[in-house]
Amino acid sequence: MNDQRNLFLAIAISVAIMIGWQYAFPSKPSVPQTTEQTAGAPAPTAATATAPTPQVPGTPAVTSPTAAAAVAKESRGGALDKSRRVAIQTPSAHGSVALMGARIDDLTLVKYRETPDPASPEINLLSPAGSPDPYWAEFGWVASDPTVKVPGPETVWTPQSSGPLTPDNKLVLTWDNGEGLRFVRTIAVDADYMFAVSQRVENYGAKPVSLHPFAVLARTGTPAVAGMYILHEGPLGVFDGTLKEIKYDDLKKEGTNRYETSGGWAGITDKYWLAALVPPAKTKVTGRFVHQRVDNTERWQVDYLAPARMVEPGKAEEAGFHLFAGAKQVSLLDKYSDTLGIDRFDLAIDFGWFYFLTKPFFYLLQVLHDALGNMGLAILALTVVLKLAMFPLANKSYVAMSKMKKLQPQVQALQTRFGDDKVRLQQEMMALYKAEKVNPVSGCLPILIQIPVFFALYKVLFVTIEMRHAPFYGWINDLSAQDPTNLFTLFGLIPWSPPSLFHLGIWPIIMGVTMYLQQKLNPQPTDPVQAKMMQFLPLIFTFMLANFASGLVIYWAWSNALSILQQWVIMRRVEAES
Repeated sequence: MNDQRNLFLAIAISVAIMIGWQYAFPSKPSVPQTTEQTAGAPAPTAATATAPTPQVPGTPAVTSPTAAAAVAKESRGGALDKSRRVAIQTPSAHGSVALMGARIDDLTLVKYRETPDPASPEINLLSPAGSPDPYWAEFGWVASDPTVKVPGPETVWTPQSSGPLTPDNKLVLTWDNGEGLRFVRTIAVDADYMFAVSQRVENYGAKPVSLHPFAVLARTGTPAVAGMYILHEGPLGVFDGTLKEIKYDDLKKEGTNRYETSGGWAGITDKYWLAALVPPAKTKVTGRFVHQRVDNTERWQVDYLAPARMVEPGKAEEAGFHLFAGAKQVSLLDKYSDTLGIDRFDLAIDFGWFYFLTKPFFYLLQVLHDALGNMGLAILALTVVLKLAMFPLANKSYVAMSKMKKLQPQVQALQTRFGDDKVRLQQEMMALYKAEKVNPVSGCLPILIQIPVFFALYKVLFVTIEMRHAPFYGWINDLSAQDPTNLFTLFGLIPWSPPSLFHLGIWPIIMGVTMYLQQKLNPQPTDPVQAKMMQFLPLIFTFMLANFASGLVIYWAWSNALSILQQWVIMRRVEAES
């Protein structure tokens, strides 16, 4: 009996520690850093970490008066020089491509807003140099011979079409180096978030030229991250079928991480948003994650360098990359994996160790959402489905606990009688269990099996964008955010903002009540110390989950309510049978 109680206690404390650790000792979030770009200051394009020759271009200085004026003009008041840009217009994104450098550096997401208010600004993903947090993609060629002129960040391209860039209208840009090479860049975009960038170089000179195609994704300033141990935010990618996740702090220490790979992808992820480069699937390329600190500003870079192409006189060579810049929708990432052959692209969403459970749970939640029309109702329905699936195990567990609870008076009598003789006490307890046909372990194992199910569902509710700004009924207008009500303000009657520790909403209170009621149905530890600790668990969990996503709290409260009903029915049946 003591072994069973200790196991229950260990499980409860372990779950409390795993969930509460981040609440009590959160990781220190990175503070976004901003720098003002002035005329003649470096334009944050790519890092200059050591690499084999040739290497992806480093961050060049904006030296020419024309380039410096363009950067300064665009930085004033956040206004963009539309005369030097081609607009991007798709059903999913707004933005523009800069003709100087041909960068994709201005993009907002049409379908996502900063707050649940539909009038709030669109999510801003990519930003040009001169903005508070520049973030962009750039493509080009590196010459094996450094004397060969190739297009760079200061190059002003000539558009061959009127624009804008839409799913039905490609953007074709050209530039001639005046020394026998003509560069043609074609940018296409679909109705969602995938850009296709094709680069063509035509040699009308007299000498062959060796050129390496490259792609760069650069970000200036360290973004504020959630700091949750269950969520990765930062550089990541799949190299030769293996997922690599690099924390900002780790990359800052290492400087550069290099990988040789065929296919895959690499980028920088936030909780819900992703910008990622996709190289040709069957080409051996070198991928890098790079950190650089310049003028007290953090710079992060993801880049690819492909093998050299020898462009003979009178001939042409082509190379291409894809760029994903948008929301991490599971179905969309899966579609790109199938249509473009992007290896394990869905791993951009941090499904965690229980991937084999998390992703099916997500798809089931989506099916229920489509049927019921509300994500909160889908969570309740999914809870019922999981309860039904786990019914045999849970039923076995509750039957065992009900029998154990019925035997508590006899166990306490044995403890009183043989308390000083531990060996005899264990013998008498085992004899009692055998006589009553009770297996003390049978109540524990089903609970252990259900723990991965809980954490997998927790991941679904925490990391998937489909939960973001999804409303429920009543006061819950965002299932991915904490319950906005607060007991310590008398639910809005007292006009003050208490510390986060004193934020206790209605749904966390409901969850705590259901947890307390469920605990009362379970066998109580005979050890007074253990009993006291168990009594405080509902209160501890109530305060811990008060700052969690309300969707998770609703799930837990509803799951507890169903468990209480199931356990109560089983207890009545056990009593009737006895």
